[in-house]
Amino acid sequence: MARPHFIRYRRPSLSTMLGVTRAKKRLNRQLGITAVKRPFRAPGNMKRRFLRRAGYYSGPMKFFRLMGRMLKK
Repeated sequence: MARPHFIRYRRPSLSTMLGVTRAKKRLNRQLGITAVKRPFRAPGNMKRRFLRRAGYYSGPMKFFRLMGRMLKK
C-alpha cells in the first residue's frame, strides 16, 4: 500500500473527490473492458519505454526541453 502524501503536486479534480473516477475504474474492471483495451495501449507503452531507456525523461533532458520551449516563444 502506498504511503500517504501530505504535500500534493496537483489538486485532485472534483470527479476524484466525489469518487466518480474510482467508480468508473471499478465498473471497467468488472466488465473486463480493461483487458479488451490492453492491446491498443501496447504501442504507446513501447514508445514510452524506449524513450525512458534513451534518457528522454531524465532531469537534464527535461531542462533542455523546457529551455527549448522558452526560447521558441
